[in-house]
Amino acid sequence: MRNYANQLPEPVRLKALTLGAIGTEWMSKLDQVVSELIDEWQIQIGDVMHGGSESLVLPAVCADEQLAILKIGLPNTTTDLTNEAHVLRLANGRGYTKLLAHNPAHNAILVERLGASLAQQTLPISQQIKIICTTLTKAWIPISAPNGLMTGAEKAKWLAAFIAQLWQELDQPCSPHTINKALAFTTERADAYNPANCVLVHGDAHAHNTLQSPYAADQYQFIDPDGLFAEPAYDLAIPMREWGAELLAGDALRLGKIRCDLLSSLANVDPHAIWQWGFIERVSTGLFLHHIGMNEIGTEYLAVADIWARG
Repeated sequence: MRNYANQLPEPVRLKALTLGAIGTEWMSKLDQVVSELIDEWQIQIGDVMHGGSESLVLPAVCADEQLAILKIGLPNTTTDLTNEAHVLRLANGRGYTKLLAHNPAHNAILVERLGASLAQQTLPISQQIKIICTTLTKAWIPISAPNGLMTGAEKAKWLAAFIAQLWQELDQPCSPHTINKALAFTTERADAYNPANCVLVHGDAHAHNTLQSPYAADQYQFIDPDGLFAEPAYDLAIPMREWGAELLAGDALRLGKIRCDLLSSLANVDPHAIWQWGFIERVSTGLFLHHIGMNEIGTEYLAVADIWARG
């Protein structure tokens, strides 16, 4: 037994602890679950991988020598890998890693192993944004109905409740004006929901989730989708919320607008929608980071949001 609970990345451990007894129990059973999955899927595994925030992630090799990744999510109340498996089936390798196996009882999936993440490379932020946009435009698969996925309108309403609740629970770590603007934006994006303009969106397309394709070194594929039936602008909110230090090093409002315009031009998506989703994501993520004890980075997220709210 390797005692995987003691090897979890810090964000995963912290998030498990916020779940109380259910998170503690999940950690205590990891060794047994990994052992059962090794037997079920006939795989060999390596050392714990870092970079994720909601799962134990292990490199694996299948019996046919296929390189894979084993992922065991936090309890289903937080990270339901059934939804991720569903998204990967819908995508069928288009812009995404391929699903190899799924065990809903253990909230586990086995997926094709990709190459290095975009975050591991020393590329300028503008180049990373271009790569993410190029990959997104391949991965935005037209689907005619939600197919069991959360819609953009439902996500906006969920985020509104999440933001309002956490802001109070955390003793208001950013300005009331910022929160009011975020809530107004969630209402506008919910009202703008139109199934005719929706595609399969990833939902968390940042540099750590954008990996080199094993088939071509200059191409990338996504991992860890949240999966939504929403307007493409939602996916462009994620690059908007990232790289806060770069924004704070200069005029954060001006630099944010420049980034928004770049995303709009690269993906041919309305900048107004990108800005609103980006603001919502920056506020909700900043509050969440405070909630799990990652206060320094959470403060950075919210500092940018406060500046943007005054613009």
